[in-house]
Amino acid sequence: MQNPPPLPSHLVSLPEFAPLQQPMPMPFLHRLSALFLALCLVLTAAVPPVLAAPTSPMPLAALPFLGSLFAGQRPSNLGVKNGQLAPCPSSPNCVVSQGNPDADHAIAPIAYSGDTASALSRLEAVITAMPRTAIIEKSDTYLYAEFTSRLMGYVDDVEFYADPDAAVIHVRSASRLGESDLGVNRKRIEAIRAALAG
Repeated sequence: MQNPPPLPSHLVSLPEFAPLQQPMPMPFLHRLSALFLALCLVLTAAVPPVLAAPTSPMPLAALPFLGSLFAGQRPSNLGVKNGQLAPCPSSPNCVVSQGNPDADHAIAPIAYSGDTASALSRLEAVITAMPRTAIIEKSDTYLYAEFTSRLMGYVDDVEFYADPDAAVIHVRSASRLGESDLGVNRKRIEAIRAALAG
């Protein structure tokens, strides 16, 4: 009987297949890492929702050094002087109902019926129900509040001055920082007007 022909040279270097053997037991470190992974999975599943990561991003204003940076300084021209709220600056981030402003800055005052005290009380309730607001000053005819944006912590100064003779509340809403407010101040006053009417 003849020997089989030799294998071609490109097949000679292939390793022989070893017969299947029983799986070797996992080394100690592999077992330890598997145990650690299992423990992590159990603990993650057991975390109550209160301690879980928030679903919305943390506002940048929550960081102490950024919060004060974006808040800006409280303006020195706030308040009523000679029966008038301060005029708006030339930047398109302010609306006011007094002083003959141009079309970009003009907004109608808020009309009310009944006595001034009740109107301002309703106004205060509407404002305090809005998120991220703080009433800074109030009197018989004046209310000043700060509105803070959610993400960046920008502060807008919003003033209300009641004129009992005309039965209107004059308004001024202005951003402290930036050039444009993207219509936020106007929308805010209109939302307050709608809430008072409803």
